[in-house]
Amino acid sequence: MIYVVATTKVKPEHRAAYVAGAKDCIAETRKEKGCIAYDLHGSVSDPDTFVFVERWESHDDLAAHRLTPHLKAWRALSGPFKASPTNIEVIIGGEVQKLTS
Repeated sequence: MIYVVATTKVKPEHRAAYVAGAKDCIAETRKEKGCIAYDLHGSVSDPDTFVFVERWESHDDLAAHRLTPHLKAWRALSGPFKASPTNIEVIIGGEVQKLTS
């Protein structure tokens, strides 16, 4: 199993738009092959920080997800809402790989 934790700090004035825009991507991603869980959470200590927590059956499923039209659309939509790049941690077999988006 593969876990992904993607943390994003958004501009305060774009919090509502970020959450609203994420809904379509979340709904479509949950339909994908190999998606076990795909959820967005707001930080309890910082209202401008959001965390996607994902679980995938395989690396191939996660790789296919990265190429989907709905994820590409979400990245284009959410880009202007971000205060900084997204910190992405991919956890495979207990090892953490860091990416930035």
